[in-house]
Amino acid sequence: MTIRRDHVAGGAFVVAGALMLAVSGDLPFGTLASPGAGMLPKLMIGLMMAFGAVLFVRAGDSPPFAGIGWADLPHAVRVVAVASAAIALYENAGFIVTMAALLFGLTFVVERKPLLTAAAFSVGVTTFAYVLFNTLLKSPLPRGILGF
Repeated sequence: MTIRRDHVAGGAFVVAGALMLAVSGDLPFGTLASPGAGMLPKLMIGLMMAFGAVLFVRAGDSPPFAGIGWADLPHAVRVVAVASAAIALYENAGFIVTMAALLFGLTFVVERKPLLTAAAFSVGVTTFAYVLFNTLLKSPLPRGILGF
């Protein structure tokens, strides 16, 4: 049997879903009338695993895994590194600092956009997201080192 791209991707989604399901087991599911904090995450994990299984089963139409070109691997590693740093800093640095740094890192460092363009984009999107979630939706966001 030839291992194909969709075999690997579908299997990865099923395994990742199983791991997330195991980790999120302490969240209460609740009932349909009164959903708990774990209902939506578990529903999303179930859908991810189901679609991963469908992808795995229908993998015969995809190209062989051995034919993957790895030229974009350094770019992917930079994206994962910037996102991982943002995840690590989120609670301590807060929403505004982390999101601005994440967007700036992705646009300036990873995508190599001009400095002013990347800075304007980062500040603009972060400000919009902060106003939307904190002010309009009243969603609690981590305060962090700046205090807001």
